[in-house]
Amino acid sequence: MKVAITGATGFVGSHLVQRLQSQNTNILVLTRNRDRAERVFPKSSFPNVEIIAANTTTSGTWQNAISGCDAVVNLAGEAIGEGRWTQERKQEILNSRKLGTQKVVEAIINANPKPSILINASAIGFYGTSETDTFDETSPSGKDFLAQVCQAWEAEAEKVKDAGVRLVIFRLGIVLGNGGALDKMITPFKLFAGGPLGSGKQWFSWIHIDDMVNLIVQALTRTEMEGVYNATAPHPVRMSELCDAMGKVMNRPSWLPVPAFALEGLLGEGAIIVLEGQQVVPKRTLESGFTYQYSQVQPALKEIIK
Repeated sequence: MKVAITGATGFVGSHLVQRLQSQNTNILVLTRNRDRAERVFPKSSFPNVEIIAANTTTSGTWQNAISGCDAVVNLAGEAIGEGRWTQERKQEILNSRKLGTQKVVEAIINANPKPSILINASAIGFYGTSETDTFDETSPSGKDFLAQVCQAWEAEAEKVKDAGVRLVIFRLGIVLGNGGALDKMITPFKLFAGGPLGSGKQWFSWIHIDDMVNLIVQALTRTEMEGVYNATAPHPVRMSELCDAMGKVMNRPSWLPVPAFALEGLLGEGAIIVLEGQQVVPKRTLESGFTYQYSQVQPALKEIIK
């Protein structure tokens, strides 16, 4: 199998490349930063990786590389948790996903031979936020900025079906592992200053990085998988429960809350990512027969923080 990946140097993408390399899969990394990709995936450790410079938000010669690939995994997108959401920043967040997916789909449609599957990332931000509602893959979309981004993102991916290509969309929760969002959350606990962000009542829908990668690998090979799947563990927790679990695993106090106004002062509108959440359950994911290695948050944290 030959798999093309965008966003390969990111948190999920780099773990996926490692897994596929271990399975002797041929991997095509499409990246804006070739130098960084070569540092992350040195040839000595990743002999099956081919790196191609690609600005995937614009048409270009990079699109020719999709021909002959068996699958495409599109994970690219500007980080949503970095810095304040200025109008310019919000446009970058939207364009990196909407235009990036549009150009990946364009490449697949024009490929000869075509890949048989596109796996496209989305996010549970699709559903909007709520402290009381529970969302599964059939739930309607929300109305806030992130929901609008996810709707536009998914709409571009859907166009690949016109070319007879199987489409799997994963709506990702917060992916927990060494690196990523968890790194930022662990630091206060190391300093004996850990605690809930905001009210602590907001839902935190998460997935362990190993389960996330396993889910993508399953979709690559299970041809009956098609459509939208929530990439979250079956047991979401409230923020206060997450912080309590982190305190127990790290043997640190977990009672010192970070007030909402402090986060809003740092992140502005972007504080919604941690101050508001959604309780998301992976109904279709479980129905697909996927087996989670980590369905409860405390064992997941214990494995990561060990």
